[in-house]
Amino acid sequence: MRCPPERDTTPRIVIVGAGPAGLTAAQQLAERGVRPTVVDRDCRVGGLSQTLEYKGYRFDIGGHRFYTKVPGVERLWRDMLGADFLRRPRLSRIYYQRRMFHYPLKPLNALWNLGIGTAVAVVASYVRSKLTPVAPEVTFEDWVVNRFGRRLYRIFFETYTKKVWGIEGSSIRAQWAAQRIKGLSLKAACAEMLASALKPRRRTSVKTLIAEFEYPRLGPGMMWEAFSRRVETAGGQVLLNSPVVGIEHDGQTVRSVVIERNGQRETLPADQVISSMPIRDLLNAWTPPPPPEVLAAARRLNYRDFISVAIIIDTPDLFPDNWIYIHDPSVHVGRIQNYKNWSPDMVPEPGRTCLGLEYFCSEGDELWNMSDDALLALARRELQQLGLANLEQMLDGTVVRMLKAYPVYDEGFEQALATVRAYVGSFANLQLIGRNGTHKYNNQDHSMVSAMLAVRNLYGERNDLWALNADDEYYEQGTPPDPAAAADGVTDHIRDLQQTQPAVPVAVPVSFASRRTST
Repeated sequence: MRCPPERDTTPRIVIVGAGPAGLTAAQQLAERGVRPTVVDRDCRVGGLSQTLEYKGYRFDIGGHRFYTKVPGVERLWRDMLGADFLRRPRLSRIYYQRRMFHYPLKPLNALWNLGIGTAVAVVASYVRSKLTPVAPEVTFEDWVVNRFGRRLYRIFFETYTKKVWGIEGSSIRAQWAAQRIKGLSLKAACAEMLASALKPRRRTSVKTLIAEFEYPRLGPGMMWEAFSRRVETAGGQVLLNSPVVGIEHDGQTVRSVVIERNGQRETLPADQVISSMPIRDLLNAWTPPPPPEVLAAARRLNYRDFISVAIIIDTPDLFPDNWIYIHDPSVHVGRIQNYKNWSPDMVPEPGRTCLGLEYFCSEGDELWNMSDDALLALARRELQQLGLANLEQMLDGTVVRMLKAYPVYDEGFEQALATVRAYVGSFANLQLIGRNGTHKYNNQDHSMVSAMLAVRNLYGERNDLWALNADDEYYEQGTPPDPAAAADGVTDHIRDLQQTQPAVPVAVPVSFASRRTST
């Protein structure tokens, strides 16, 4: 008598997204003997943290520092790359009125660049802000003016903030500044630079002033390529060029993920789904569609997009910075990366340099709709205008566009996100992780921790991944972590993790802004 074949009881886990969050979840599962399937629409792994290559020149989609306060994340990075995980000094400056200001500020450099007259005006403006502070402190502009004075706000905050977010500082809530530049003020910056002069290796407590970071020798993509190899070696799959076109469900659980691969649709049955794809795209793929109010809420979530223009320049050394913030309102570029200074191996020829000019935009706007040739011409022209390189030195270049680089916290997003959370939370086998999966502007270590906790949820823990995304201490509720969780430092360092994450500007309600304007 022939025995029936044994049923395969291996859990079928589909991970949507091959960025830091998705690949960390896959790696954690592979370590437990599970063979997950990771799908991504892109042709390379890493998501926003991928590294692209053009004629041997490697560049990021924005610069990606590796910095964390979570020992488990740090150990994982080092385990993946070993000696290829470099410690690099940070030098970033602010370009303003054709001068370079060190960031963090250095007293002699700032005084020399501003000139005595402007420096006196800055101090007077700061004293005025202390004597007559803006009250109530509602907007980003209010918050910065109260701590730096209006003159420094106009020099170092106003133009750059508008470039990145497309929003005036007077239309952004003060909470963003409190989170983004926590602990920093003119007084704190002066104390920090004096202390650093006395003890250059002193560890700073202000997150905006971190002076060192770690970085893969061949860019951040090198890290996520190592993660991908580790998953595949363990028997998992990483399917690229495979956009999700359907999420099939029965109203209580997700049954399968439908992808388009090699021109054909494939259905991947799923016992569990972990997703880092943008919430709006996830629910647009829902089959059958979610209730109209949920779909409307998902479509209400907005994003800021990003263009990087890489320019190859025939000179070995342009400037020593890793990146420069461009506070000049006469140009569109917001930030310029010098990839050779992140790692010398990013550039194949030591006699040349590769710069990345970063343009913050929104899909469909004037910048986004420009042709590649027009963007290359714009980048060359602006480099020349800023005095950073001459046209005759610029040999070649390429353009990369990245949709949904930054989630936007505009008016009404909180209610829309709450509606989405309530709906997706009713599906027992679905977890959302990462920046776009939770509509949270976080760093890659934060995305990795959300993935680690999501995997532990599959093995009996009850970690609230949305609570992790709050700006408060995390483990005040839910079950305590198991010994393995505590051992890698993930749960012990959640509060420290929150303090190292970037924040997103939240729009001031239109009704309040209009009242402020009219008074």
